[in-house]
Amino acid sequence: MTLPLPQQMLLLSAETARHRLDVASVLVRGPLLRAAAAADLALHGALRPSGRRGRVERTGAGDAGGDPFLAAVLDAVPTDRERRWFGVVDEDFHLAEDAVLDGLEADGTITTERRRAWGLFPVRRTTVTRPAQVTELRERVRDAVLGGHDPAEVAIADAVLAVLAADGGVGVAFGIREQHRHRAAFKDVADRVEARLPGFREGTLYAIAARRAAAS
Repeated sequence: MTLPLPQQMLLLSAETARHRLDVASVLVRGPLLRAAAAADLALHGALRPSGRRGRVERTGAGDAGGDPFLAAVLDAVPTDRERRWFGVVDEDFHLAEDAVLDGLEADGTITTERRRAWGLFPVRRTTVTRPAQVTELRERVRDAVLGGHDPAEVAIADAVLAVLAADGGVGVAFGIREQHRHRAAFKDVADRVEARLPGFREGTLYAIAARRAAAS
């Protein structure tokens, strides 16, 4: 799958048979998508961890590759100073889901039906046009953790998606009991992400915690 990481993150959350997105992670989907975008930008050279723990900066090289959502996340990091990962991930989190859905709908990956639940709340019924694509993605990300691989040999993009899905409680990707049974494997993959993107996971966990706390 060649889609940018935030689009893959959203598809990883899709319950294709029910034409909806994962309910368990709905409160933190915005930060998860922005974190995926920030990681994508870092892995492709537009961002990098700065010399200070938990902070990220622009490299002056690389760009968003024409993707509007990646561009919006990149714009959250000024050209002349670093920012905390948390700030990049948490900023405008409430706009992230619709932005990524719009992009996927524009390229035909999904279709959506807008309506109002009980005549009051706007919702989008999301249908994946190629469910097999989601199945392949989910199996690949799960295999990154559960397949018994040397963590150093796991593709870093898959490691990022696996860590985000686990930390965000994306139940259609990893169950809570499953995470507990395989906690050593999850830790190994998380350590791989930390080694490549120092401070990224910690900043994302803070953003996840902030969204859940705000809703409690």
